[in-house]
Amino acid sequence: MGKPTGFMEYDRIETQAEKPKERIKHFNEFHQALSMEERKCQGARCMECGVPFCQSGMMIGGMASGCPLNNLIPEWNDLLYRGNVKQALSRLMKTNNFPEFTGRVCPAPCEAACTCGLNGEPVTIKENEYAIAEYGYEKGYITPNPPLHRTGKKIAVIGSGPSGLAAADQLNKRGHLVTVFERSDRIGGLMMYGIPNMKLEKSVIERRIDIMREEGVTFITEADIGVNQKAAKLVKDFDRIVLACGASNPRDINATGREAKGIYFAVDYLKSATKDLLDLGTNVAAAVSEFTVSAKDKKVLVIGGGDTGNDCVGTSIRQGASSVLQLEMMPRPPKSRADNNPWPQWPKVCKTDYGQEEAIYLFGEDPRVYQTTVKEFIADENGNVCKAKLVKLESKYMEEAKRFMMVEVEGSELEVEVDLVLIAAGFLGTQSYTADAFGVELDGRTNVKTEAGRYQTNVENVFVTGDMHRGQSLVVWAIREGREVAKAVDAHLMGYSNLT
Repeated sequence: MGKPTGFMEYDRIETQAEKPKERIKHFNEFHQALSMEERKCQGARCMECGVPFCQSGMMIGGMASGCPLNNLIPEWNDLLYRGNVKQALSRLMKTNNFPEFTGRVCPAPCEAACTCGLNGEPVTIKENEYAIAEYGYEKGYITPNPPLHRTGKKIAVIGSGPSGLAAADQLNKRGHLVTVFERSDRIGGLMMYGIPNMKLEKSVIERRIDIMREEGVTFITEADIGVNQKAAKLVKDFDRIVLACGASNPRDINATGREAKGIYFAVDYLKSATKDLLDLGTNVAAAVSEFTVSAKDKKVLVIGGGDTGNDCVGTSIRQGASSVLQLEMMPRPPKSRADNNPWPQWPKVCKTDYGQEEAIYLFGEDPRVYQTTVKEFIADENGNVCKAKLVKLESKYMEEAKRFMMVEVEGSELEVEVDLVLIAAGFLGTQSYTADAFGVELDGRTNVKTEAGRYQTNVENVFVTGDMHRGQSLVVWAIREGREVAKAVDAHLMGYSNLT
């Protein structure tokens, strides 16, 4: 432990975000990094406690407590404080293939389980990780390192999200010949098209892909297995297959008038916005007139909370929305932990994210309306959505279901004007056509079925990982699953594995 009194001497200092007034004018990342000297002080706040819950990755109350990757957090915090950032990077990369991704988009379950946070402010673990990773790139420590020997074994990874990339990276390091197939025109999966630039600029992904290419990984885009490429040929040509296609089947809402024009799934809207930005070769709000789906001068209704709903709010504001309303079915969470939600559980508290902050600045109020959903969409004479009929919800115990459910409050209907509706209600599981193409079984949640804790499917030599395996989850869980499926595939091929 480098600074035994560090957590008492130094306050938590976070990177400063650009003011909403300025950042809504562009689609870039908008946090200003601390100096390395300031960052060392933040590393010094780590208590290196006897039981480091931050790196435990345990499931408590159905939620992750601590880092699912079991990152060696106290070690690299101490090394950061001492100024040995190169060694800190080495320890960080031992468990995390892509700290530059998680340092940007992870919700930081590590910080929620930090012992400092029990009676004060947790260590800035996520920002420390980001700083170590970016320092590694800046100083040239993160460079291509191809394997010295090749096994001659060929592996196909279907999907290039964080899980597929982690699996490919690990298997390539082992010396196998890895080919990644991606159905979109760019590599990265939902990190490329589902996460807006404001949280993860796409040059960050491309930087890592360039390194993986130089290390020997082959990437093939616009390869939609089950549509324009046959699964049977891949099974014949490759020794093993890893399915990493995500849980990209969006949950719809059952409301009258759903067929009206101007209603989109959030994932389609966000993908369209990012693709337009990249294709236009610009990253300025002035380009919104050229967007395929634009919120410019429109009254936007976002259905659903969470990160995806917030991203829709932030993106539509940058496109010039005239108003934004965000609906959440559940009650507003408390401002602080409830008695039945103790540390080190994930804190179920109300969080105001960047999109909501920007809406508050621009429109003068929080865009979120709780315990509310859409009962009906109303279209104009041209079939375009023009109004939505909302209804309030309350929690009631339903005898037939034997549980509490959110039900309509009689007489609470309200009509609002809308021009653009974005459905951010989560995902139901994998899209079945790829699973059908390979003949793998699905479970009751439409995820690919395996034995508990295993990654091999019912089809010989076909494995599964990530959201396609566990359902919609976090980037950090996807990376963990990618590492674990790589170890399983390697052992299946070679009879043993030295991957961690």
